[in-house]
Amino acid sequence: MPQAVTLADAQSLPYWRRPVALLFLMAFAMPLAFSTWSALLNNFVIEAAGFTGVEIGWLHSIREVPGFFSIGVIVLIWVLREQTLALISLVMLGLASAVTAWFPSFGGLLMVTLFASIGFHYYETVVQSLQLQWIDKDKAPQTLGIIVGIGSGASLLAYGLLVVTWKAFDLSYNFVYLTSGGITAAIAVFCWLAYPQFESPTPQRKEFVLRRRYWLYYALQFMSGARRQIFVVFAAFMMVERFGFEVHEVTALFLINYLANMIFAPLMGRAVARWGERNALGFEYVGLICVFLAYGGIYYFGWGVVLAACLYVLDHLFFALAFALKTYFQKIADPADIAPTAAVAFTINHIAAVFLPALLGYLWIVSPGGVFVLAAGMAATSLALALMIPRHPEPGHETVFSRPIAQPAQSQGPAE
Repeated sequence: MPQAVTLADAQSLPYWRRPVALLFLMAFAMPLAFSTWSALLNNFVIEAAGFTGVEIGWLHSIREVPGFFSIGVIVLIWVLREQTLALISLVMLGLASAVTAWFPSFGGLLMVTLFASIGFHYYETVVQSLQLQWIDKDKAPQTLGIIVGIGSGASLLAYGLLVVTWKAFDLSYNFVYLTSGGITAAIAVFCWLAYPQFESPTPQRKEFVLRRRYWLYYALQFMSGARRQIFVVFAAFMMVERFGFEVHEVTALFLINYLANMIFAPLMGRAVARWGERNALGFEYVGLICVFLAYGGIYYFGWGVVLAACLYVLDHLFFALAFALKTYFQKIADPADIAPTAAVAFTINHIAAVFLPALLGYLWIVSPGGVFVLAAGMAATSLALALMIPRHPEPGHETVFSRPIAQPAQSQGPAE
């Protein structure tokens, strides 16, 4: 069993064994499996299982079920430390992704995707809690921006290797899935062996937490989950179905996405620290409204593949600003609420995600452009909610409708 070390004592460890270094390493490991799975998925399901929009919608709906049940993390942390649960989930994601090509049927893909999704969603729930507990508030936007950049760098590495080697070495889906998933699982095992168990100064509540004063955070999480599903499920699927992109072409597009994220995410972190969460999220949602309306124009007006590819990159960049939602919650939260609220918020985020992809799969058959117009409406709703965030959020001042906590008056010196 790894030794327990407090966050204060961890600062005396070599930098590579400190909590932030562990967050960086896990941020690198997760995309190796998940991004490779995503890059190959649309081509694999069409070639191996003959998927249409209906089947891909159902696959992603099933994939989101564990996200809806992320609230189960609250039960698991009764018996497991959050750090341990994060690493177990990372191993599960890696192993399930590794065997994806062994199940080239609708039922088989649903099953293996479900197991990979449990690992992914429980990892994401717990690591979000660990980030907010382990990173100082003053450094959170910049550090979270670096974490996003590291994850993008890992995706960039995976996609770069796919672009260079897929056709040159005539790689198989099985080889690529086994390699990427196996490396993710191996890194998680290394993290278990190499790092102590870090103890946060504030013990986390281990019961269901749903507070009225967090309502705006919950609403933004719900809209984020609904809106993001349209991008995740249908944007890349459009590139394959409408424009006939092959594996190396889809991967090249992903490569550009993550290169841009790796460069701009740390800069976005600085921007959030300077301009605040309200402005950052407002900028994201205005951009997404424009992008989704332009996606619809591709179908309604026959706009071409170059525009579609550019929109896909912009779409991904705007979504990178979503970490501002984490820092908003960190500023308004009771420190003991972080772990249970991360689980509750992840469940709220996935309420729409469970049924929306399947339902929109049927709309896609009738009107693909309508799917993206609906997404633009969701982004507009998110914009209206983001404008309710105060410039300087804090406990007691969670929205523009609540008043800041009065500060005690400072004593005045004698008049001169």
